[in-house]
Amino acid sequence: MKAVLQRASRGRVTVDGRTVGEIERGLVVLLGVAAGDTDAEARWMASKMAALRIFEDDDGKMNLSVADVGGAILLVSQFTLLASCRKGRRPSFVGAARPEEGRRLYERVGEFLRDEGLTVAAGRFGERMMVAIENEGPVTIILDTDEGAATGGPGEVS
Repeated sequence: MKAVLQRASRGRVTVDGRTVGEIERGLVVLLGVAAGDTDAEARWMASKMAALRIFEDDDGKMNLSVADVGGAILLVSQFTLLASCRKGRRPSFVGAARPEEGRRLYERVGEFLRDEGLTVAAGRFGERMMVAIENEGPVTIILDTDEGAATGGPGEVS
């Protein structure tokens, strides 16, 4: 599972010209689910997102989490994060989860974030979306459950 987190002043997702998800201050998260991902990766990803200290405190240091600042999360599915561009000029998406499992785990991440006490807005899985992000900072962080596995695995948040 891979995620791109952007600290945002605001974010909005529209489908066919209609707003389907919107937040003010918080994180806009683009989430890709990989083949073989499980609930363990979904839980690890949500816990890491909720706890990551990437918001500034009164001294201007990144010491606060999205929950600490009363922020929300805009969760957007994006299977293209699993693209492999190693060969040729056309990306391969064989590493992405099949749509049914991708949807289930994308929704599980949202549930786990809500369990952390966060407000979660979302895009629509499998739809063509327009995503507007007002990236604050800019601050952009990439999370990858494969990298988490190298340091203790999904489920460990430090």
